Amino acid sequence: MAGDKILLSHGEGGKRTRDLIRKVIAKRFENPVLSPLLDSGLLGRLDGEIAFTTDGYVVTPTIFPGGDIGRLAACGTLNDLAVCGARPVAISCSLILEEGFPVETLETILDSMKAAAQEGNVVVACGDTKVVEKGSADGIFITTSGVGILLDGWAPSPEKVRPGDRVILSGTMGDHQAAILIARNRLEISAKILSDVAPLSAMLLDVLASFGGKVRFMRDPTRGGVGVSLNEMAESSRTRIVLDEKHLPVAESVRGVCEILGFDPLYLANEGKALLIVDGAAADPIVATLGKTTYGKNATVIGEVTEGPPGVFMRTAVGGLRAVDYPVGDQLPRIC
Repeated sequence: MAGDKILLSHGEGGKRTRDLIRKVIAKRFENPVLSPLLDSGLLGRLDGEIAFTTDGYVVTPTIFPGGDIGRLAACGTLNDLAVCGARPVAISCSLILEEGFPVETLETILDSMKAAAQEGNVVVACGDTKVVEKGSADGIFITTSGVGILLDGWAPSPEKVRPGDRVILSGTMGDHQAAILIARNRLEISAKILSDVAPLSAMLLDVLASFGGKVRFMRDPTRGGVGVSLNEMAESSRTRIVLDEKHLPVAESVRGVCEILGFDPLYLANEGKALLIVDGAAADPIVATLGKTTYGKNATVIGEVTEGPPGVFMRTAVGGLRAVDYPVGDQLPRIC
């Protein structure tokens, strides 16, 4: 179907719908669960506590430096399961396509989604495809849901967070949103910035297998970045988190973009990073373990849990202390 465009008839249930599903979509995700194309994917008996998540993905441009909406949709759902300590079992893929969307671009996106799912060791078990009139969507929207099985003996425990625990970030802040903003606005910036979109399941589950109860709580700092995610973690655990500005990891290229455009990397979205609150005594070994992996090589301790009223604060480079609050209004253009 090279060179073809999505037509309204691709969504009407006839031969074109069947061809689109069988020849373009389903063949990329072929597996014993999906291949019968039943009304549900039959996963068999699942043994353990089940985690379930869902998310919708809209982004412009749909293909950006370092990834595309397909990789983003797969990784986002895998990571939502992983930070809850769940081994992914299956994800779904629901597509809303706009009339006129290039089939070749769709194939690129689906190939990327397939590669991410394979890297995350998960099957695409079911899906759905709808076509809307030109002008009714932004090319392509993807919704994915995911099912996983919790690692025995571990669950997110914000109530166990206590003074002396430390906060770990698995890598640099803001790479994803900086890459999107540059691509969307066609900014002439010489520094090459790639999205960090990546599946974190293997990395995080290995940490949990080795350190178990030493890990109290994890989140993936997507929309709103590290700043918003830490406020949510402090709120859930009813604790005070103090960051060390000197230890916040930011790639020089991203820092430069933020200085030029007036953005704070603390609030820029990431799609391949994790925040962990861990027992203080285990922080260094956990950082060392993360540092041996592809997606955790820049992991570092960025702060600690202290006594005091709940909230997030920053120990600045000059020795002061300032609040790190939820942003009010839009700091920058929305990317999703």
